[in-house]
Amino acid sequence: MPISAAIVGAAAATALGLVAVHWYRSWVPIVGWLATLSYLLLSTVFLLNGLRRRRTTLFGPANVVTAVRSTLVGLIGGMVVVSFAVPIPVALLVALIVPALLLDAVDGWVARRTDSVSELGARFDMEVDAFLLLVLSVYVSNDLGIWVLAIGSMRYAFVLAGLIFPWFRRILPSRPWRKVVTAVQGIALATAVARILPGLDALLVAIALALLVESFGRDVIWLAVRRARPDSEEEDSHVTRTMG
Repeated sequence: MPISAAIVGAAAATALGLVAVHWYRSWVPIVGWLATLSYLLLSTVFLLNGLRRRRTTLFGPANVVTAVRSTLVGLIGGMVVVSFAVPIPVALLVALIVPALLLDAVDGWVARRTDSVSELGARFDMEVDAFLLLVLSVYVSNDLGIWVLAIGSMRYAFVLAGLIFPWFRRILPSRPWRKVVTAVQGIALATAVARILPGLDALLVAIALALLVESFGRDVIWLAVRRARPDSEEEDSHVTRTMG
């Protein structure tokens, strides 16, 4: 199933690339097409590795939904790459962003309804969220400034800190507020992309960033307070944390 999702995504990226080439009468969009395919290839490799480590071939309906969302995120990333060379149709970009955000609520609902909640599914969903926020913050930073990149880079900075400081790898307690904060980031960035409230874009994104800093800060404090305590659930291989 992960391979099938990658093939479908590659077909969609190819179709979009051909349309873009026709639209611009240029081969510049091929760079975006290659970026999309690279993302789909790497995400599929990591997903298959996750299935192998857990010794399972079951993908589950919720992960199918996340795979569809991941394909949309790959296409969004490709368009953002192209935007550095030529103007892109913002309406098309928004048309990809909206379902990518909406499906973030659907995959969790499907997982609960089908009793297919899993650690792999949660991790898959989290990484798709992280990459979507990264590419959106890159695009929005062109208009609002480099400070917007803090939204997209904060998750990866947290992962890097986990590679340096072992106490960052302690498993964090579940907190629904994280998902709320993640949703706020996506909505604020999507609003800035669509220019729905052009006079308030910077304020909305700044508020979203403040919430993200608060959420990450709370977790860092929680980890710092417990850094000297033994934890039987601590994992050295990865950081378990949702985006917000």
